[in-house]
Amino acid sequence: MDKETESPHSVLSVDDDAEMLVLLHQVVSRLGHSSVTAVDGVDALDKISTRRFDIVITDINMPRMDGLELLKRIKDDFEDIDVVAVTGYHAEYKYTDVIDLGASDFISKPFHFNELEAKINRIIRERELRAELKRLSVRDGLTGLYNRRYFDENLKREAIRASRQHYGLFLLLIDIDNFKEYNDRFGHQQGDELLKELARIMLLFSRENVDSVYRYGGDEFAVIIPHADKEQARMVARRLRRRFNEAKLGPTSLSMGIAKLEGGVESLEQNIENLLRTADQYLYLAKHNGGNQVRAASESSRPENSPVDKSTYQ
Repeated sequence: MDKETESPHSVLSVDDDAEMLVLLHQVVSRLGHSSVTAVDGVDALDKISTRRFDIVITDINMPRMDGLELLKRIKDDFEDIDVVAVTGYHAEYKYTDVIDLGASDFISKPFHFNELEAKINRIIRERELRAELKRLSVRDGLTGLYNRRYFDENLKREAIRASRQHYGLFLLLIDIDNFKEYNDRFGHQQGDELLKELARIMLLFSRENVDSVYRYGGDEFAVIIPHADKEQARMVARRLRRRFNEAKLGPTSLSMGIAKLEGGVESLEQNIENLLRTADQYLYLAKHNGGNQVRAASESSRPENSPVDKSTYQ
């Protein structure tokens, strides 16, 4: 996800005790944060898989999936979520047990409102500091988009999630047609302004809080499109291309190649290589056939040097 959210933060409280769940919901809401509840670990994972959370507050002893298993699953698949583990005084778990598993903090029942508030506030301060440090390290200096380094890291994370949770993941690669001609005609400073305008369009016309956008290198860009089918991925590409053309930026246009992640988690590295190679091949096909078009791996088996009716791919 590329468009960053601001406060309030989103908190998921997990407990099989209905009264405790109501209390947690009230505390989180009083602190001004978005509050969602789940009755056990299975319910929590379902909700985590469909929306974004910053913090999970979870009981340890629960049916179906306990808090320790939930903590492990979160740390494996949703590492950006901070977890606060909650348990009774007489439970067999110690502070060090849950911290070693990756929890950000631990609190014992019964607890006071001020204690939980202090722990949540501390986690939020640390999250904001981490976010600022990360922002400085993963952003492209010119466009403000994520950079190539972060693309490589995040593509692997997204591929793991998509493979384990069995949803569609697409990669869109974009190249600016005639960019050298634009630079030669208008100068490199104006060329930089064009790159920044494309970045702005990509942020506006990709799916908010779902897709993530990157400066892949030079005049090449990328969009990682999770939780999507083929038509949704094509729609993202069409909207970007149409809006860029409406800006009438000299002789430039966009060529795009789309590919879908295929295969299971057991061959993940090879699957990612295939995804990158296929998207790049179809980007090349788009440029080779005149540019200003979108090509997807499922659309055609034509050899790269054969003519194509571009209107099919507008």
